Amino acid sequence: MRYLIVCIGNPNGGDDAVGPYIAEKMSSEMKDKTFDGEILDVGIAPENFTGVIKEKNPETLILIDAVDMNLSSGVVRIIPPDSIGVMHVSTHGIPLSVYIQYLQQYIKNITLIGIQPERMHGEMSASVIKSSNQLIRMLFNETIETIPMLQT
Repeated sequence: MRYLIVCIGNPNGGDDAVGPYIAEKMSSEMKDKTFDGEILDVGIAPENFTGVIKEKNPETLILIDAVDMNLSSGVVRIIPPDSIGVMHVSTHGIPLSVYIQYLQQYIKNITLIGIQPERMHGEMSASVIKSSNQLIRMLFNETIETIPMLQT
């Protein structure tokens, strides 16, 4: 498999629901698309899926999560590896930097895509929904390399 897209977040946490939202939408649209990969919704406990991820052994692992990057709501960025440890991400049990460091022993190509949340309660914001839908199109079209890298 070429891609494994791991969607992280709390479906009841406002814009922290971005991962589950993308997972559900992509899964429902996959039957109409050609896509060499799988989608995995890991909720708020991505550490519970390391065995599944290692077993699937994708060429590229793409992680998607709400990340506070001090940008405008809905902005999408690729988080460079050296910034992952200092970024505030959503509600998981272990820091993503530790999670990614562990997975890099098995998968060399890992990309973290962050979406700037507006709120972490209630419903998802319109800006994050719009950005999520654009990101889904980019994932299906395999054009995520056009996403800007976060400048720290």
